[in-house]
Amino acid sequence: MKKFIGTGVAVVTPFKQDKSIDYDALTNIINHQIDKGIDYLVVLGSTAEAATLFPDEKERIRQHFIKTAEGRIPLVVGIGGNNTLQVVDELKNTDLSGFDGVLSVSPSYNKPSQEGIYQHYKAIAAVSPLPVIMYNVPGRTGMNMDPATVIRLAKDFTNLVGIKEAAGSMPQILELIHKKPKDFLIISGDDLLALPLSLAGGAGVISVIAQGVPTNFSKMIRLGLNGKSKEAFELHYKIMESIDLIFEEGNPTGIKALLYEQGFCGRTLRLPLVAATKELQVRIKEFLNNYK
Repeated sequence: MKKFIGTGVAVVTPFKQDKSIDYDALTNIINHQIDKGIDYLVVLGSTAEAATLFPDEKERIRQHFIKTAEGRIPLVVGIGGNNTLQVVDELKNTDLSGFDGVLSVSPSYNKPSQEGIYQHYKAIAAVSPLPVIMYNVPGRTGMNMDPATVIRLAKDFTNLVGIKEAAGSMPQILELIHKKPKDFLIISGDDLLALPLSLAGGAGVISVIAQGVPTNFSKMIRLGLNGKSKEAFELHYKIMESIDLIFEEGNPTGIKALLYEQGFCGRTLRLPLVAATKELQVRIKEFLNNYK
């Protein structure tokens, strides 16, 4: 699955002040990512506030990405949840033509056992018409996917092609890279660990901050994948402060504030998320002024 190696971006959903979707802003963001060297885009992930979007809005967004991208870049669509039967039904009944893969998060709230997580992804693997990237983010789901569970799934189901790993644990990342099947992808879900993961033998990142600094971030990952650590870390340290800033008040609060300062979209989010505080906005603006 070479198309998922490098820098993927989890794209925001821009809203107008009345909370409706700003499709003009979304078009500009998509084109900017493609023009600046991002390798693939993730549609309707956590960063897109997918949990607050209605089914008809999700369908319009999916079609907007397909129309705007025009086949220039691979597209991965987020389809996941804590009701396995509902996720299976969505995979069966959603038109996924125009997409190259599915990103599916491990169930949240239910707190399943490792066997429950295994059976969840087994059910997804049985019906998905596209390659599936699993997503481990215990900070959101409440349960970690143990490396043994991930490796078991990777060996048992060929269309489970990788995992977006966001537990924030470098030892866990190294264990996954060491024990994974040859072509299985370990993708960082943590911007701060994306470069170390790439240097260690991972497949890159699905990033949030990269949509704010796409040129340097994607260059950094390419350098890391090619083992050029010195040049890559020079870019890492240039970008690093922004990673802390955009996650300080939650995601996508911070990245929307950064994109606002760059003129791409408004700061508006849908409840229960709220816009960045003035203090954070000032510090993001200061970072951008120094970054330039």
